[in-house]
Amino acid sequence: MSDIAARRRIRAQVSASDANVCAFVLNDPIQVTGSTRFDAADDAPLARALFAVPGVRRVEVSGPTVWVKKSTDKDWADLKPAIAAAIRRVLDETCRPLGCDRAREKVDPDAKLLEAVKTLLDQQVNPSVATHGGHISVDRVRDSTLYLRMSGGCQGCAASSATLRQGVEKMLRAALPGIGNILDVTDHASGRNPFYAGSGGSSPILNRPIPADVIGWEDGQIVVDPDYLAPRLGLTPEALRDGLHSGDVVGVTETGEGADEGKIRVVLRCRDRAWAAELDATGAAREIPPPRLIAAAAGEEQDLSDRVRAHLEGLAKDQTLISYGALAGALNLLKPGSIAKVTRALETTMRDDAAADRPFIAARAVSRGHGNLPGKGFFDLARTLSRGPQAGESEPEFHIRELRRLNETIIMK
Repeated sequence: MSDIAARRRIRAQVSASDANVCAFVLNDPIQVTGSTRFDAADDAPLARALFAVPGVRRVEVSGPTVWVKKSTDKDWADLKPAIAAAIRRVLDETCRPLGCDRAREKVDPDAKLLEAVKTLLDQQVNPSVATHGGHISVDRVRDSTLYLRMSGGCQGCAASSATLRQGVEKMLRAALPGIGNILDVTDHASGRNPFYAGSGGSSPILNRPIPADVIGWEDGQIVVDPDYLAPRLGLTPEALRDGLHSGDVVGVTETGEGADEGKIRVVLRCRDRAWAAELDATGAAREIPPPRLIAAAAGEEQDLSDRVRAHLEGLAKDQTLISYGALAGALNLLKPGSIAKVTRALETTMRDDAAADRPFIAARAVSRGHGNLPGKGFFDLARTLSRGPQAGESEPEFHIRELRRLNETIIMK
C-alpha cells in the first residue's frame, strides 16, 4: 500500500465530552507543529471543502487529527462520510491542504471572543444591569467557554441565575454563535444577598412548592428528576448525570430532629451552585435556601489538596509514582476512610490543573496491582474535564503522555 493510500485511512470518533464534536484521525500529520482553527471557510483548501458540507460549524487541525464541530440539527451518521470524503479529496488534490507548510498565524480565537464579549457587555448589558446596582464582566475565555463574574447588586442576588440564563446568555449567544459553555464564577456566598442562604435553625417558609412528580423514592432513596434539577444547578441533564458519576455533583439527605422531626432535607451541590428541598411528613416538597458550607470543612479540604500537591511535586526523580495508600501514609492519614479523602483531594488538584491548563499532578498517584496506573476515577474525571485520552489513544498511553508533560513542566520550574 502506498504512503498516500495509507494517509487516506480515516478513523472517526465522536468526543466523549461533546456529542457535536468528532475527531477524524489520519495515519500521518496534516500539520507537524501547532494547531489551526477555522470558524469559517477561507483560502485554505481543507477549510473550504469542509465548510461546504452542510452542518459544519468549526474545524481545528492538530497533527493527524481534524476536529469538526457540527450544528445540533445534523446527524453524524450523515456527516461522517461526507466529511471523510472531503478530507480525502483535498489530500488527493494538494500537498498544502492548509494553504501553507507551517501553522497558520491567526489571531487567538479565544482572545478575539473575549474582546467581542467585553464590548457586548459594556454596550448592551451593563447599562441595564447598572440600574439595579450590578455589573457583569467576562473573567476569561478558554476553548470558547465564557467565565462570567457578577458584582455589585448581582453578587448574591437570588435572581442572578435567572438573569444570566434567561437574559444575558440568550443575548450573547444570539450575537456571538461561536460561544461554547457559559459559566458563572461569582462567589455568590459573599454577596450582600447570599445566593446560598445560611441555615439558622428551622428552614424558612417559602412559597416555592415542587411538583409532586419531581421528587420520589427508589429503593429506599430519594430521587430527583434530572430535567427539573439540572437547570437549577446551571447544568444540562447529561452534565448532571456525569457530575453525579464523577463526584463533581454531591448530594446529602438529612433527617430532621426536634422541631423538624418528620422532615427530610435534600441538598445537592456542584462546584458553583447548590439546590435544596424539604419534604414534610406527608411527602409534600418545597424548595428552600441551601445551607451554607461550613468554612472550616472547606478550608480543611483545600489544605489537604495543597498538601497532596506539594508531596507529589516533591517526589524524587527516580520515584515519580506513589500508591494511594503510601500517599495517605506519607501525609500521616491513617484512620479508616483516609484513602477516600486523598482521592477527593487528588480530584481537586485535577480540577485546578485543568482550569490552569497544567498537566495533572494526580497522574503520579497510582493503584497497586493495576500496572502502575491511576484508578478508573482519574480517567473518568479527565474525560469530564475534556482532558482525557485522545481519539485512538489508550488509557495507559494517555497516562504516559501526561507524566511526560508533568516531568517537563516541573523541570522547567
